[in-house]
Amino acid sequence: MLLQAQLVHAESGRRVVLVSAHEGQRLLGSALGEAADAEQAEERALQRLLQRLGQAQKAPEQSALELSAPEPTPPAPSAPPASAPPPSEPQPSAPEPSEPPPLDPEDWSSELSRLELQLQRIGWGRQEEGIYLQRAFGHASRSRITTYNDLAGYLRSVEGFAPGTDPASAPVPLRRRDLLSQCDQLLAQLGWEAARGRSFLAEHLGASSRSQLSDAQLLAFNMLLEGELIRDPADCHTPGED
Repeated sequence: MLLQAQLVHAESGRRVVLVSAHEGQRLLGSALGEAADAEQAEERALQRLLQRLGQAQKAPEQSALELSAPEPTPPAPSAPPASAPPPSEPQPSAPEPSEPPPLDPEDWSSELSRLELQLQRIGWGRQEEGIYLQRAFGHASRSRITTYNDLAGYLRSVEGFAPGTDPASAPVPLRRRDLLSQCDQLLAQLGWEAARGRSFLAEHLGASSRSQLSDAQLLAFNMLLEGELIRDPADCHTPGED
């Protein structure tokens, strides 16, 4: 089993580390740890992960945050009398529309200008930036950043770096798809049904869908789910419960 640790969030007095376990190309599980320094955060994440792997939890087939409930199937109408016209089939009531997530801005010039200023502040040129981008996004060119969330995450990370930060060891942002994958895994390990996932999300973050959350809110939601796993591990989905 191969263990990997990644610093996914850093701010004054707070570090969040993601530890994942792999067997060949297969991901066995992952866990988040939070502490005042990276070493303690990694240790907490490792303890959670080993505890979780020891429970041998099984993921349910459906994510608990597929938030749109299926429409009810209308009952089959009874056969009408021969002389009567067939009744119209009842239509299911339309679900109440949820608030759409905010659209990404089309103009990124403000963010790119702020990024240039931050790179100058910390003393990074194109070479140093390329090293960091390769580690964070798998390519060495800023022009290949194609999503606003990735650009915003990159900017937030750089804004927290001190002048002279080494791009080869600076913490990289946890990308949104990684946050969503981590969230899916936590929900699966909890074994929650969709209704419970929706209720938990609404109660703690006031949202009805993960698409309405910022990256920072999604990270916070994952930390809340981690807390639920620690608080009541017996509530998790384990083999033999089906």
